[in-house]
This record gives sequence, C-alpha cells and structure tokens, in this order.
Amino acid sequence: MRRLFACLLLLLTVWPVGAAERVISLAPSLTEIVIELNAADLLVGVLDGGDRPAAVNALPSVGRYGQLEMERLLSLRPDLLLLWPGSVSVAQRDQLKRLNIPTFTAEPHTLDQLADQIEQIGERLGRAERGRQVAGEFRQRLSELRQRYHREDPTSVFYQVWDQPLYTVGGGQIISDALSICGARNVFADVSQPAPQVSLEAVLQRNPEVVVAGSTSQLNLWKTWPSLKARMLAVPDKGIERPSAQMLGAVAKLCESLSPGR
Repeated sequence: MRRLFACLLLLLTVWPVGAAERVISLAPSLTEIVIELNAADLLVGVLDGGDRPAAVNALPSVGRYGQLEMERLLSLRPDLLLLWPGSVSVAQRDQLKRLNIPTFTAEPHTLDQLADQIEQIGERLGRAERGRQVAGEFRQRLSELRQRYHREDPTSVFYQVWDQPLYTVGGGQIISDALSICGARNVFADVSQPAPQVSLEAVLQRNPEVVVAGSTSQLNLWKTWPSLKARMLAVPDKGIERPSAQMLGAVAKLCESLSPGR
C-alpha cells in the first residue's frame, strides 16, 4: 500500500501535458488497434490475455483479465489508458476513475461503432490521419459484406461461446451484429446480458438452423440430441472475438461459412 501511495503521488505531481505519449492498453483488442494505427511506439504497458503480437512482446505487463496490477500501472506513469470495461473488475475500474488518469473507454456493440472508435483512438494517439484511413477501409469492406450476404429471411444461428457450461452472446454484443452482417440472426438476440449462460432445453426450444462454435470438439455435445437438425459449424478464427480492424477478416470467413450452399 505504501508503494502504491508513492506511485500515486509521483503520478499526480509530474502529470504529463499534451498529446498522449505514454499509453497503456487494457485489452488485447485495443492493443491490436494501436498496432493497426502504427502507434505501438506509444505503448508503455499492456494487459495480457492470450498470445501477444510481436510488436509488443517486450512491453511490461500490467496484469491479466480481471487482475490489474495497479502499482505496476502507476509506476509506468501513463498519460492515457485504453479501457475495455470487461477486462477490469468493477472495483478496479472505480479505483482508476478516482485517479483521474485520462481514459478512452471502448465497448463497441456494432461493427459501425468499432469503426468510429478506431478513428477516435487515432485522434487520441496523434494518429488522426491513419485512424481515418483504417476506419475508412473498414467501413468500405463492411459495406461490401452487408451487400454480398444480405438475406430477406436471415438464417437463425446459435453462437456457442463455450460448451460446459453452455454460454452464448446476447443481442447487444458485437458478435451478434456480425451475424446480422452475414445474413443471420442470433437466436438469443432478445437477451440483454452480454454473455448469458443458457440451457440445452432453451437452445432446443429456439431450434436454430446453424450452431456455430470455436472448434469441432465443442460441438460434440449436440450429438446426443438428434432432435436438433441444425447444421454444425466450427469457426476456429478467434479474431471474431477481438474487436479491432482485423475482426473484419474473421467476419468475412464467418459469412462465407454461413452462406447458403456451404
């Protein structure tokens, strides 16, 4: 606690002024956005969650999902935090708020919002032109996917995040929006929770035409339920679960896999 207080005093007495020069990313997706904006040189720390991109492999860690190391974060004297709310506990988010460290909070619920936030982050990092370029290319590709895969009668899909216990995504999640881009409909779009746990019976009742999961092994549980006639689809590209510019490539793969005739 004494070290934490000392770090806080240092942060408050030598507060950086001007454009962001010492940035900490508190989510892998936000780290990817910084790299896509050619601004990795501004990062002084990252929150870990899976494999790191090579561009930030040597940077200090400030913890892992849900386990932020506050002392380490303060010792790095950030002048901007990039925050995905779900990556940090509520208590630590409140603690960060009380520290008054400039923070950009990114939680896009649609791919259109993601494009806007890429552009906004570019502005905060002093990479406005690059941000407009990346966001513009993103919007163009997104428009092309919408036109190509639009369906008057969307395919009903159960998106399986995990099998034991059974988790899916609610209607306010960006993955749910990705399904709509692909001419599909999330069968749990009416659920407001971001990642609700659901029962087998609830899935069977909603009778999806397709079940999407991250691997073939996660689809094995449905073999014991022959009453479910859905097509089983394994989409192992985890890029669809990281909202950054690269996500659109994963969405394109999902759309192709969901297209009629596949």
